[in-house]
Amino acid sequence: MISMAFFLVLFSGITHAVWNLFTKRSLNKYVFLWSIHIVGTLALLPYFIIELLQVELHAETLGYMAISALFQGSYFIFLSKSYSYGDLSQTYPIMRGTGVMLVTLLSVVLFGDSLTLVGWIGFCCIIVGLFIISGIVNRHANQGKMTHSISIFYAIVVGMCVAGYTLMDKLIVQQLSPLSTLELSNINYVIVAFFMVIRAGRTQIIREWQQNWKMILIGCICSPASYFMFLMAMKLAPLASIAPIREIGTVVGTILGILVLKEKQGVRRIIMSAVITCGIISIAIWG
Repeated sequence: MISMAFFLVLFSGITHAVWNLFTKRSLNKYVFLWSIHIVGTLALLPYFIIELLQVELHAETLGYMAISALFQGSYFIFLSKSYSYGDLSQTYPIMRGTGVMLVTLLSVVLFGDSLTLVGWIGFCCIIVGLFIISGIVNRHANQGKMTHSISIFYAIVVGMCVAGYTLMDKLIVQQLSPLSTLELSNINYVIVAFFMVIRAGRTQIIREWQQNWKMILIGCICSPASYFMFLMAMKLAPLASIAPIREIGTVVGTILGILVLKEKQGVRRIIMSAVITCGIISIAIWG
């Protein structure tokens, strides 16, 4: 079961990095994100309605769902803003690193999960590597400090939102199936995005689909598949152990940003990616 959880989270991280690359390359990020979530929302809606009719939700679960919706709506808004200001290979590690740091620490406190000494060392390697990649410790290498600071701020807020809805979904998935929990996320994204897309206008929607329809179709698969695999893994293993493993996507995202988007500081970020990988392996095997 633990091995299955490991592979689910591993592929979850990789597919997450892919659709974030597509988001960074999109013309209008609100339109793109709405487009890749609306398909999954419509597809899962019948299943979601049927399950809700069969399950008597506890009052606590309804509260968790409301809090998760707040975090997910904020995540959607700030994710778009973050990619509008910063590089993928810089903002992606920050948002993922912040999320993993908070999820792991809070899951130990709230859920009684635990890490071994080697696991905590691996965890520290991941955090150090992520923030060195982000450029926070190399401020002189960043041009346009105002823009850099804004992108860092938005990325940190995204990470906090990731931690918030992940912890809430850990509780929700105890009563609802992973598919229904995923559909809750999709519905939240679509509702928040709807107002942004209306403001963007029909012209930008058509333009986005004309130029990026292939990325949208792939994103329709990668985005829901990424979080569904993670939700499935949460049923099989402690959250503190599997959350850091998902950050292999950070390494993939960094490499994609350097190779595909031609972003700078490639050598330093790739070296730190190796440090992150060592941390992930430490947690997965001995953590």
